[in-house]
Amino acid sequence: MNIVKIAFRNLLRYKRRTALTGALIIIGVTLVIVFGGVGNSFKNEVIGTLTGSSLGDIQIHKKGYVSSIDTLPLDMNMPEPAVKALEALLNKNPQIGSYSERIRFGAMISNFVTTTSVRVTGVMPERETATLPGLRDRIKEGDASADFVPPGTIVIPENLAAGLNLKVGSEVVLVATNKDGSVNGLTLTVAGITENLSGPSGRDGYLNIQDARTLLRIDNGEVSEIAIRLQDFDTLDQTYAKLQSALATLSGPQGQNQQTKPAGAAGGSQSADQQGSPAKAGGPQNEKQGLEIHTWSALSPFSSVAQMITLLLAMIRIVLVFIVLISVLNVMMMSVYERVGEIGTIASMGTVPSKILRLFLTEGLTLGLLSAVTGTVVGVAALLIVKALKTHITFGRISVVLAPNIPTMEILLAIGVVLVVSALASLQPALKASRMEPVEALRHV
Repeated sequence: MNIVKIAFRNLLRYKRRTALTGALIIIGVTLVIVFGGVGNSFKNEVIGTLTGSSLGDIQIHKKGYVSSIDTLPLDMNMPEPAVKALEALLNKNPQIGSYSERIRFGAMISNFVTTTSVRVTGVMPERETATLPGLRDRIKEGDASADFVPPGTIVIPENLAAGLNLKVGSEVVLVATNKDGSVNGLTLTVAGITENLSGPSGRDGYLNIQDARTLLRIDNGEVSEIAIRLQDFDTLDQTYAKLQSALATLSGPQGQNQQTKPAGAAGGSQSADQQGSPAKAGGPQNEKQGLEIHTWSALSPFSSVAQMITLLLAMIRIVLVFIVLISVLNVMMMSVYERVGEIGTIASMGTVPSKILRLFLTEGLTLGLLSAVTGTVVGVAALLIVKALKTHITFGRISVVLAPNIPTMEILLAIGVVLVVSALASLQPALKASRMEPVEALRHV
């Protein structure tokens, strides 16, 4: 305690220099906490919106489907045996909160006067709303209950509704080509109009899965994908790894249950690997009968933005390290240089070098600790102000409210970094002071 008192007193001897150095560290710690809280809040809110109203946390497809997803190929749907096996697997996993089977396809929608394209997802309404709890919040007009798209109805995005002059209750015709190349049509009633997360160019609508099977003439239980919602999003990586391992045991036998179609039998979305002679088609085609699993980050462009936010936070932490290192090192070097005479005096009085070393180390640590604590208080206060203001930020068509929580781990990390770097910055000047010969040091008096 005596060493701490002496160290604190020495810091107060040079108030201006201590204040300037402390201010730099305070600013650095404040920036780390504020940017960490705000950046993570923004990232988590957008991820929550994407996974909770569009993607789900994890998706499972037939192998090769995602690489061809722009064309929504119907010839790459998962066969019914694979779907049944997946359902059994997911039902046994305690980390799975819910899942929803989907059939996705491209179609043309008409109001009997004008026709345009639309991307349609056939869903089981109750399962879809359980897997995507934020989906109903996107429904701006119409029924927003769990059964938001009953048989015989369709939910369309607001830009298509405006372009085709459609309202809830309007009749439309949906025309699609099935995987055998046949063109089919179905008359439907608009049950709802949704906000489109993809922006003005988005064309994503919803259909009851029974109507999708009727339109596409699917008489079995095949689906395009299965979207999964976890009980706890923090278990995403662990659950993904377990499901990936489990799928490896399902892919082989399930893949052999579906026979290869000859080239040209399906619609125009066949890949080059599936075309050619039957012998050549058999090998690569069988490889594509397996299943693949993807987390939301592999399916959304926002994952790149999330990585940039993480990188920026890491850069801010690095800047904090250099601020503390340079500031404390400068203060301690000046402190040793100005107090050479004092060091010689206490050394000649019998003070052991280890005690002199601890004195200067404690001085640097005290400066770092006081600055870190002050910076933490300022940073937390700033976050509370941001949270109280409820600032809205729009990313594409996603509007999020910044309500940052206090980042406990970020605070502990910032304080820990400051203390460690302060100790390292103080070490060299402290060693120099402890190794001074009393006779040489007293010459500076």
